[in-house]
Amino acid sequence: MSGIIGRKIGMTNIFDAEGKSIACTVIEAGPCVVTQVKNKSTDGYEAVQLGFGEKKEKHTTKPLMGHFKKANTTPKRKVVEFKNFAKDVKLGDVVAANDVFNEGDKVAVIGTSKGRGFQGVVKRHNFSGVGGQTHGQHNRQRHAGSVGACSFPARTFPLTRMAGRMGNQRTTIKNLKVLKVYPEQNVVVVSGSIPGAKNSFVFIKK
Repeated sequence: MSGIIGRKIGMTNIFDAEGKSIACTVIEAGPCVVTQVKNKSTDGYEAVQLGFGEKKEKHTTKPLMGHFKKANTTPKRKVVEFKNFAKDVKLGDVVAANDVFNEGDKVAVIGTSKGRGFQGVVKRHNFSGVGGQTHGQHNRQRHAGSVGACSFPARTFPLTRMAGRMGNQRTTIKNLKVLKVYPEQNVVVVSGSIPGAKNSFVFIKK
C-alpha cells in the first residue's frame, strides 16, 4: 500500500466524456520527503515515513531537527508513516503525486472532519423531535426525551444517543476515484467529497 500526504484545496466539478458533471475535490498532494525508512531488524516492522509542508526551525524541537537533518531536508509540518510502501525509496528521496497515483486508481482519503461543537440530538443523531406543540408541550420540540432506566439499574446505559461534541474526528472515505493528476502543480483530483476543512491535511492511500 502506497500513499502520500496532501492538503485539501477545495471542491469543484468536471465533465466526463459523456458530458456528465462530476463533483470532485482538489488536493495538493506532495511533494513529500522520505524522512525515515523503517525495517524489521531495527524497528520491528516495515514502513516509510514521509514529511510534508514547511515549518520554521524556531518552532521545531531539537530532536526533530536532528531527525530531519539525517534526511538532508528542512523541518516538515506533518510526518506520517505508510506501511507496505509499494515503491522502493531511500532516505531523503522526494515522492511526488505522479509517482504514486495514476488516473483511474481507487484511493482512500483520511482526514479530520470539521468540528461542529456541542450539538443536540436532532442535528447529531437525526432525531425528529416532538413535532407539533400539542398536549401541553412547552420548549421540548428538539429534546432527547427519557434516557434513564427506571429504578433498576438506576443508571443511564453507555452509548445512549445524547447531545454532545460533534465532528473533529478522524474520518476515512474509501473507493474514491482519481480523476486527474497534474504533476507540474502537484495536484490530484478525486471524485466526491473528503473530510476536513480547506487547507487541512489529508492522507491519500492507494
